[in-house]
Amino acid sequence: MNDKLHLDKAHLLEQLKQMLRIRLFEEKCAELYTQEKIRGFLHLYIGEEAIAVGVMAALSPQDEIVATYREHGHALARGLSMKSVLAEMYGRTNGCSKGRGGSMHLFDKKQHFYGGNAIVGGGLPLAAGLALANKKLKKTAITVCFFGEGAVAEGEFHESMNLAVLWQLPVLFICENNRYAMGTALALSESEINIAKKAQSYGMTAVQVDGMNVVNVEAVTTKAVEHIRTHQQPYFLECKSYRFRGHSSFDGQLYRDKEEVEQWKKHGPVMQLKRWLIQNHQLNEKDLNVIESQIKQEIVEAINFAEQGLWEPVADLCKDVYSPSIQKINGKADQGGLA
Repeated sequence: MNDKLHLDKAHLLEQLKQMLRIRLFEEKCAELYTQEKIRGFLHLYIGEEAIAVGVMAALSPQDEIVATYREHGHALARGLSMKSVLAEMYGRTNGCSKGRGGSMHLFDKKQHFYGGNAIVGGGLPLAAGLALANKKLKKTAITVCFFGEGAVAEGEFHESMNLAVLWQLPVLFICENNRYAMGTALALSESEINIAKKAQSYGMTAVQVDGMNVVNVEAVTTKAVEHIRTHQQPYFLECKSYRFRGHSSFDGQLYRDKEEVEQWKKHGPVMQLKRWLIQNHQLNEKDLNVIESQIKQEIVEAINFAEQGLWEPVADLCKDVYSPSIQKINGKADQGGLA
């Protein structure tokens, strides 16, 4: 841990709890997926929890979040209820997106959480647009955009970096560099593997941080947010991290050695903070068991909530569809469109 920072015990224990919530929740989601309770795609955040937790701790409730398809951790850390997240993953109407988004499209207007995005790099121009609106409307909120290093190869990345600097937008770009874009190592796809340097080439302040250390992530994010609010300029963080699971549930992980994964796990965000707290006599096994028991109970309640949720009736399938075309449901003509 960074000893130069003021480390508050209560805050660090809360950070550990939030990372454990994400970790235990997603491990249960992996189990539910094998039982076909969760369908479609499932991209787990296990190993990257320090980024979401550290970043969210530095933001205000008014700040806006744009995430990726690996966004369960972002959603939980932001304050979305575990119940609404899991119900959404179940595809039930009591989910945060009313069952229409699933795992990759969590959304909560009250929390200013503007959803995951299934398109690689797709959230970058959306974040720039939100930041531009905030600037035009003279709002104090900043926009925070999460994306993986694989998005750097997309045109949206360069367009968004350019416009953010050109228009001096209040936006914080956070690259979650987990070293593998699906199954391709960064060095095999990019001639320059220092992602922060790419952002700097557009004239943007950009730094790298150990994305496995929640204290460092929060400290750097706090500095970045202060800079954006003070100077109304974009900022870029490259959080160097590692995912312990495959790209998705269908990933055989043939592109990396198991030993490599095990070595990274020894320095994982949960393990790292837990070890530091125990060594500094801020945490014992009894306290840890209490925290984990509370989280496991929350997970049980979330599962019950999701399984009691209703499926969307067929008659509602044309609700909130933009196309004005005539749809036929159960033999009846129904006018599509926003209802």
